[in-house]
Amino acid sequence: MPPALQEAPTRLSSSLHEANNDTGRTAFCGPIVVSAITGYSVSKVEDEIRAFRNINREAKPIVKGTYTEDVAAALAHYGYAMQLKDSYMNRPRKERPSLMGGWMQKPRSPWIHYVIALHVGKEGHWVVVKGVKVCDTYSDGTWQFVCDWPHRGKRIMEVYEVRKALEV
Repeated sequence: MPPALQEAPTRLSSSLHEANNDTGRTAFCGPIVVSAITGYSVSKVEDEIRAFRNINREAKPIVKGTYTEDVAAALAHYGYAMQLKDSYMNRPRKERPSLMGGWMQKPRSPWIHYVIALHVGKEGHWVVVKGVKVCDTYSDGTWQFVCDWPHRGKRIMEVYEVRKALEV
């Protein structure tokens, strides 16, 4: 049984979890986003991503880049389902909506976590939005208002809804 399942699960609450970076170094965006949603520490999230990638847990390489499958698998391990809501990959980059200028203006549920893939430089970047707050690596895993976030003008690649998976 994976170590994270032996611990007490996090409780659902209306409050936002701060990402718990217990690694002693800068954590990258994928583990930070999963930590902020689930409440589990970044080291536990990285362990689950390594397990999904079939990497030796003892080696403990830093999880730098994550794909959609990595984030979805880590969230599924902790009891969450990630589903694609919007994709803007078929549009040229300059025609994609920005986080603040386009997507935040659309109607959406304030109770759902949205994991968003953004263009930051030449690479992708994961952020999580709930209500009017955003959390990512640039904010050191703390929640801040989207209107105050420095990357609010970045273009969106894809938007995923994350909900607690229904246990049958």
